[in-house]
Amino acid sequence: MKKIIVPTDFSDNALNALHYAVELFKYERCEFFIMHAYADEVYDNNSVISRELLDDYKASVLQTSENALAALLKKLAEISPNPRHTYKTLSRFGNLVDETNELVDEQNIDVVIMGTRGKTDDRKITFGSHTLQVLKYVKCPVLAIPSGYNYIRPKTILFPTDFRLPYKRRELKILHSLSKSYRSIIHCLYVSKFEKLAIRQEDNKAFLEEALSDNEIKFHTRDSDDLTTAINTCIDDYGAQMLVMINSRHSYLESILYQSTIDKIGLHLKVPFFVMQNLSR
Repeated sequence: MKKIIVPTDFSDNALNALHYAVELFKYERCEFFIMHAYADEVYDNNSVISRELLDDYKASVLQTSENALAALLKKLAEISPNPRHTYKTLSRFGNLVDETNELVDEQNIDVVIMGTRGKTDDRKITFGSHTLQVLKYVKCPVLAIPSGYNYIRPKTILFPTDFRLPYKRRELKILHSLSKSYRSIIHCLYVSKFEKLAIRQEDNKAFLEEALSDNEIKFHTRDSDDLTTAINTCIDDYGAQMLVMINSRHSYLESILYQSTIDKIGLHLKVPFFVMQNLSR
């Protein structure tokens, strides 16, 4: 059984990510943890000026969260009844990254699924601040769903990689099972001016091929000075319905995510974004 966290701020984007999650895993037995972390709502209220008022407001926000989660669960039962799926709702007083990581450890979570943006839904940025923090710091694979993205079977998956880092079998297993279920073609993209791989790269590529041996894989090399441009172009060229990348030290993705400001990120994603964290768990 897969265990999946779906954080929510009760926005349309969060609801859309939840719809995508239950559709994507509709053929598998899953336990979904629908979580609302509400500490920011409490502390960001400028009208709270005393400990007594803070405690009262905290209790009020908790009740509002519990009511909203109950309503969400009822709506989910109506729109997506699935005997393979079970749901648990959680209201947690803490910040999103800390509470997600704690739940990942408590429940041995397989993947976190959330929207790329939340309530603010600023169209000028690729990721909202909460999503960006989760992508950077949560110790678990994360699948980010673009605002307004309607579920499409992921028949074509783009996987940019430089083959320099060893892959984690557990995270590749999720990609393997998904692509096998939908008979997806995985396009592995190597952006470099040199096609020849070093021995380490060859070994990592061989491991990737072995772990995904039941899947159809195509390898491509693109000569480009700009990684994000190459990725955006290949999403269109191959008609990809999902982008997969690895977040780790010295990885392709690290160079994109760890910019000084959010608006410098050049990935203008129109498809779901699956981030493998390359961590041992």
